[in-house]
Amino acid sequence: MWADGGYAGRLVDCAAEKYRLTLEIVRRSDDMTGFVVLPRRWVVERTLSWLMRSRRLVRDYETSPAMHEAMVLWSMTMLMSGRLAGRRPGAFSLATPRAR
Repeated sequence: MWADGGYAGRLVDCAAEKYRLTLEIVRRSDDMTGFVVLPRRWVVERTLSWLMRSRRLVRDYETSPAMHEAMVLWSMTMLMSGRLAGRRPGAFSLATPRAR
C-alpha cells in the first residue's frame, strides 16, 4: 500500500503487525520545486474523484462503516458496469436516473 508522508510513523508498524501489509510512504524530495506528480499519488486522487461522482458519497451521510463500504462498492460497480456496457465516461450522473 502507498501512503502520504503524513502517515509515516506508527501506522507503518501497525499495518505490518496487525494487517500484514507493507506500507510504502511516498515522499516529495526536498530538491523539487513547483508542482511535481508523485508516484502512485494520481491513482488515489483519480479513484476518489470517481467515487465523488456518487452524490451519496460526497457527504458523510452514512453512520455505519459497513453501509459506507456498501455505498463505495455500489459506486464502483456502477462505474465498472458502465465501462463494460461501452458507455462514455461522464455520459450520465450516478446521482440521478438516466433519462431515456
